[in-house]
Amino acid sequence: MDAPRGHRNGYGKLRKLSLTSGTIEVKRPRVRGLEERFESAILPLFARRTQEVGQLLPELYLHGLSQGDFELALRGLLGAGAPLSLSSIARLRDKWIVEYNAWSTRRLDDRELVYAWADGIYIKAGLEKEKAALLVVIGAMSDGRKEILAIVPGYRESTASWTDVLRDRGLAVPVLLAADGHLGIWTAVAEIWPHTAEQRCWNHRILNVLNKLPKSAGTAHADPLRAHPSRSEETSRSIRQTLSRAVPRTPRRCSSAIWDRMVTFYDYPEAHWQHLRTTNVIESPFASVRLRTDAAKRYKKVANATALIWRVLMVTEKRFRKLNAPHLMTDVYAGERYEDGAPIEQRKKIAA
Repeated sequence: MDAPRGHRNGYGKLRKLSLTSGTIEVKRPRVRGLEERFESAILPLFARRTQEVGQLLPELYLHGLSQGDFELALRGLLGAGAPLSLSSIARLRDKWIVEYNAWSTRRLDDRELVYAWADGIYIKAGLEKEKAALLVVIGAMSDGRKEILAIVPGYRESTASWTDVLRDRGLAVPVLLAADGHLGIWTAVAEIWPHTAEQRCWNHRILNVLNKLPKSAGTAHADPLRAHPSRSEETSRSIRQTLSRAVPRTPRRCSSAIWDRMVTFYDYPEAHWQHLRTTNVIESPFASVRLRTDAAKRYKKVANATALIWRVLMVTEKRFRKLNAPHLMTDVYAGERYEDGAPIEQRKKIAA
């Protein structure tokens, strides 16, 4: 029987380690007699903060805490020896930029993409004259898992910007794409993904209509618009009449073609309807970090803002839950057809 390799040889120098509960002093054990350098799985080399503290810093920075405020705000929580100097925060920011650049160039050929959501989130960096739109794409894979696929700065959601995003890095063609009514994204989709089904976001459509109504009339029309629509001609006519009374020009805009794109989700499993009707899959994580408010104005460059926003969203992505009924995703991916939320073959058997 071979003798165990290596032997303990005391401890290394005393060092400080920041936890969410405070800062402690620890010593790493030293091991001799090994061919390779000993690496502790509990306390890696040069680690001065836990992963939880590292995730806390970008969230606080994005929510409005400036670099100069970190020490005052967190010193009482993490202790006097916590590594929160301006230079350490700046190094973290530079590291996020490098990691974002690597992430944004990764290949996406191996994803089994079923559904996708796309939206443009606007930020205003301090020294930039023009508003930059972060073009965001989130996908749902055949196992029901959601993944952030793209966060790319673009110019005002133009067709050219969206074309570059959708064409880049071998992004697979989704079965269905949900987005708002911006022409830039749909012009790009028609060119690159001509066979992808289109789902217009109900929330964006409702807000567009209610914004044109007086406040006294808005409440009366909001509830029928927010209710799950039916694709029947009777219900369709009823909602269009509501829109017509609210906004006289609406009937022309809400043509049959647009209406069909708003109820595309009925051609997919009923368990997925709540995910597909809107772009809340994108709106929710962005709302949690207040990206539509003044939080992004602290950045001098759009590139710095993008890297930090990406870092926060990577933390948020770990808390994404799967779509309802994830087992049905493989059927949709394989091309099974649905009508009013049920498989067409199943409906034919019931009718027979």
